[in-house]
Amino acid sequence: MIRKIDAVLCGLLLAVAIAAYGQTGSDPASRCAALSQLQISGVALEVTKAEWHAAGKTAAQPGQMGMASMALPAYCRIDGMLDRRVGDQGVSYGIGFALALPDEWNGRFLQQGGGGLNGNIGMPLGTVAAGNRPALARGFAVASTDTGHQSKGGGFDAGFMQDQQAALDFAYVAVGRVAALSKQIIAQFYGKPADHSYFTGCSTGGREAMLMAQRYPTYFDGIISGAPAIRTNHSNLALRFMAVTYNQIAPRDAQGKPITAQALSDSDRKLVLDGLLAACDGGDGLKDGMIFDPLHCRFDPEVFQCQLDAAKSDGCLTSKQAAAIRKAFAGPKDSKGNQVYPGFLFDTGIAVSRGISGVLRSPSPPGPPIQSLEMDIDREARAADTNPEVILSDTGTWTNLNTFSGHGGKLIFFHGVSDPWFSALDTLDYYQRVGKDNGGPDRVRSWSRLFLSPGMGHCGGGEAALDTFDLLSALVDWVEKGTAPESVRATGQAFPGRSRPLCAYPQHAQYKGQGDPQDAVNFECRN
Repeated sequence: MIRKIDAVLCGLLLAVAIAAYGQTGSDPASRCAALSQLQISGVALEVTKAEWHAAGKTAAQPGQMGMASMALPAYCRIDGMLDRRVGDQGVSYGIGFALALPDEWNGRFLQQGGGGLNGNIGMPLGTVAAGNRPALARGFAVASTDTGHQSKGGGFDAGFMQDQQAALDFAYVAVGRVAALSKQIIAQFYGKPADHSYFTGCSTGGREAMLMAQRYPTYFDGIISGAPAIRTNHSNLALRFMAVTYNQIAPRDAQGKPITAQALSDSDRKLVLDGLLAACDGGDGLKDGMIFDPLHCRFDPEVFQCQLDAAKSDGCLTSKQAAAIRKAFAGPKDSKGNQVYPGFLFDTGIAVSRGISGVLRSPSPPGPPIQSLEMDIDREARAADTNPEVILSDTGTWTNLNTFSGHGGKLIFFHGVSDPWFSALDTLDYYQRVGKDNGGPDRVRSWSRLFLSPGMGHCGGGEAALDTFDLLSALVDWVEKGTAPESVRATGQAFPGRSRPLCAYPQHAQYKGQGDPQDAVNFECRN
């Protein structure tokens, strides 16, 4: 029934679009200006701006995996709002969006995901996993949205959650509404609907990518989900657990509060990292400061334990330090030994000083610094399981994707192994459950792939990372040519001149034993 309604609607829109296209002429700037008066029957739409942008301008996007700035083609940008209303306590709400319509359109539509708790409209570029060339520069029409609220306190302003509709919009409604509207505007502007539709996002955008496959299974032909922010209450619980674990071994200040940053010294961190590289760096056939087979890395920090704690030096760890590192990386368990959230893989990003603690992989969830020395994991796990706001937006449990795969949809995941916020093992667990619930791993590989990126942090970055890769081209080739991606070439600022293949799980990059070790062509994907 849904497909029949979509087909009828598409036909009506196309007829209207062709008529409108003929009336406005072929000048794209004029057609762009005409969008300021756009109205769609049955849709509460306000167009706030419709501007034509000449080619050659650049847009700064810090932290976007190799794209600090880029040249953009001529395009029309339309900004607007859906469903403006006054909600709880007199606060104004509405689904803000932006849509970039390039002059030289390639017939494709891409919707990009957001970040944090959203609340801001990102520039519609389509940079996630697009290498050095964003989707807009390739000729995609690109949309973005604030998902139904306007942030007043940065990327983690949760005040909107008190409003029922705003919470629903953030959870899943807004991305679906913007997708449908964008397709309608595209059809009107170009005189025909998009040939193919794609969605890409990382973190919150990765969660949104997953929910598009789960709740709107026929909307997109191809989806990329990076480091998805799923089960956020559980991941925040894991971060608190790590902080508390390190707090327990940290020295105290004059008020008796833990000085978490001093739980491990710089020399302690270097000792652990050097030991990790000695144990696991060569597992991929080459010692190069990167661990490309992290799932088979066997490393125990207790091998560096001092014979006597009283003999602590730069060359060993106290028994408490070694035990704390092992416990923190193992992840939180309840009183019955059940894993509440997966642990974290030992990887080259573990010794980066960041977050509240400056210790091995212990950033902080949103909120004040964690100075607790104890936590009730059973109680916190129950709260995480029953929190209605998290349940509403949780995409980590729904694995029935046969409608998405049945219409030919392709789904690619990627996750940095050194991501300190969301464990790559949680994404791997979801991917494995999808395989189990959809005909087995071999069958699922015909429409879904997972790529783990060694050394990479959350959505990019990392002192030992190759975090620039073009999964977007791989996805397009898979959708439109039927060519499944076995690997994708990765580069990064951490190692200038170096390239490696990122291999689809369960394989990893392995050096062939000869040829330039800096060149990806001399590596192959192996189990």
